[in-house]
Amino acid sequence: MKLKLLIAAAMLSLALPAAAEFTQVADAYEIALSDLRLPRNDGGTIAFKECKTCEYKRIRVGADMAYRLNGKNVSLKKFREAMATVENREDKPATVLHHLERNQVIAVSVNL
Repeated sequence: MKLKLLIAAAMLSLALPAAAEFTQVADAYEIALSDLRLPRNDGGTIAFKECKTCEYKRIRVGADMAYRLNGKNVSLKKFREAMATVENREDKPATVLHHLERNQVIAVSVNL
């Protein structure tokens, strides 16, 4: 019994250094659709507020930017058109994915 416990403790101690190597690559923000300002073109910036009283954050969009509407990738033009028709924007959440190392937004996702 003690041998099994020693082996288990040794295995766990070997796993601890591997867990310490993880680094955060991206932040995801869930915001109200009313607090989101989309870019006008593919190479622009996106602005959003993390909370009602927070200031707007302006971040560049990446070249590989993904606009997801109901789980499907769409163009910026179609995404903007769909967002223009949404009523009760305060009640609809949007998810913004911010790549920290590149300091770019790489995805915006909305489910209507």
